[in-house]
Amino acid sequence: MDQDGLQFLTLGHGADERQIAVTAEPGRQPGLFWLSGFKSHMNGSKAEALAAHATARGQAVTRMDYSGHGLSGGAFEDGTISRWLEEALAVFDRCTSGPQVLIGSSMGGWLALRLTQEHRKAALASGQPSRIRGLVLIAPATDFTEELIWKMRLDEEGRERLMRDGRIERPSAYGDGPYAITRQLIEDGRNHLLLDKRLTTGCPVTILQGREDPDVPWQHASRLLEALAEDDVIFTLIPDGDHRLSRPQDVDLLLQAVDRLSGLKA
Repeated sequence: MDQDGLQFLTLGHGADERQIAVTAEPGRQPGLFWLSGFKSHMNGSKAEALAAHATARGQAVTRMDYSGHGLSGGAFEDGTISRWLEEALAVFDRCTSGPQVLIGSSMGGWLALRLTQEHRKAALASGQPSRIRGLVLIAPATDFTEELIWKMRLDEEGRERLMRDGRIERPSAYGDGPYAITRQLIEDGRNHLLLDKRLTTGCPVTILQGREDPDVPWQHASRLLEALAEDDVIFTLIPDGDHRLSRPQDVDLLLQAVDRLSGLKA
């Protein structure tokens, strides 16, 4: 990973203190703000391609690792949607300036939506306009703790074991070994559920979704269209696309969407 621009943001106190890794490259606006997926990090192939694209255009770009991910401190099993959202908001507020386009992959799509809600609420309270100019959501795993894990991936025995033991391990399809799902992740996630509600981001939204995605079925991602009925939304369904959408042609679609929402000429 290119270490240029790497910094660490200290969050929490005492036993909860953790160092959040951030790379923030200055440039013209709107800047790009990358939010990774569950168990992913800011030097994945899509994030690196986005950063290289922004640098080539002289555009500001900020990336981060949630606690328990990548270069950041903290334990992965301590992670919850509330905790990772708090970290994303802190990085957005302290490490970016001016208008921004948020790009969220998988869980990062859910966090991008929640960050937008919280930022708009704070901006309204302070009498300032929102700095978020657009969202690009890649296979957005909105409400995944409830809809995709609790309801879809766990049977009755698995739910009982999770509630009893506080954690279970799930196999990974990406060669990085099994990963833990904790009771606190599931229970905390219920405080952030968005589907089946009316959402308003106040900005254009582009959703990129693979039809062959085994982790976030395209039907799940399409539910976001109903929730975002009042926003300007482009939903692109890629017939042979998987969950990662990291093939060259997929990355090209991502960069085109980012350019469109940025409104910047090369």
